[in-house]
Amino acid sequence: MNTPEWLKPGIYGALIGAVCVGVVGFTWGGWVTGGIAAGRAVTMARDDVVAALVPVCLNIARNDPERAEMLATIRGSSSYQRRGAVMAAGWATMPGTDASNRDIAQACLSALDVDGSPERAESAVEGG
Repeated sequence: MNTPEWLKPGIYGALIGAVCVGVVGFTWGGWVTGGIAAGRAVTMARDDVVAALVPVCLNIARNDPERAEMLATIRGSSSYQRRGAVMAAGWATMPGTDASNRDIAQACLSALDVDGSPERAESAVEGG
């Protein structure tokens, strides 16, 4: 096949342009592969589910008759053992499941603010 001489620079320019567009798109343009997009979607879904279940965890903690003792145990634990204490208390065990969830326990621990103000007695909260 005989190609005209003027066609060769056009083909080279198109190929080099396509490579440049791809490099710029993936580095600065925010393009991602399907695998990265799927991974990000799974992470976002998990984070949203954990955020939705934190009020359930807080409700379980609020209704626990041994709440004061458990909060004292959590406060007495070192920072890396507190999540385990929340899980052992059963506050991170969602209704319908048998096991505690580590992510929910960590989010619930953050929402509990155990290092904040000391826990008031339940009678003072309900009576005041």
